[in-house]
Amino acid sequence: MSASLADSAQATALLRRLGATRVAHPGGTLLVHLQRVRELLAGWGARPALQLAGLCHACYGTDGFPTRLLPPDRRTELAAVIGAEAEAIVHLYASCDRGATYPALPAPGAPFHDRFTGRTHVPEPQLARDFAELTAANELDIARVDPAFRAAQAPELLPLFTRLRPLLTDRAWAACQVVLAPRGQERGD
Repeated sequence: MSASLADSAQATALLRRLGATRVAHPGGTLLVHLQRVRELLAGWGARPALQLAGLCHACYGTDGFPTRLLPPDRRTELAAVIGAEAEAIVHLYASCDRGATYPALPAPGAPFHDRFTGRTHVPEPQLARDFAELTAANELDIARVDPAFRAAQAPELLPLFTRLRPLLTDRAWAACQVVLAPRGQERGD
């Protein structure tokens, strides 16, 4: 078993212990969603740290999904299982105040608003790319399994991901177009 598969198995075991199988989420349970997000990132060629972050991205809750499996003050517990790099991606993702942060992305030096602290900062370029890729994987997974979500959110998400295009891999961008484009206007370029 490769290190990333072992890490993924350990992370999945932690998520089960924390109750991710008991939390409802579009398309099944929270754990099922988290696994699909990890698989989507893997399909896009994401490195292991980003895949593990995808698997655990909702541990601290998010601006759009307030259910917490762990409070943010217990970051070391998650880092012990998935590593510091993956945990930093999870924390950034969970801390995002979407309403304040999304409008300026991905402008150079755009402030990232932390909903936990109320502070702003500018993430390092790799972390900003990871944030964009994880955001796309999360939203696209929900849009694929929940037609009502897709119908309601695609008109906002496609412009967001169009702005984030410089931060997204080609595979992620292609998936955004296929999943979020108005029916009959899908593109795969």
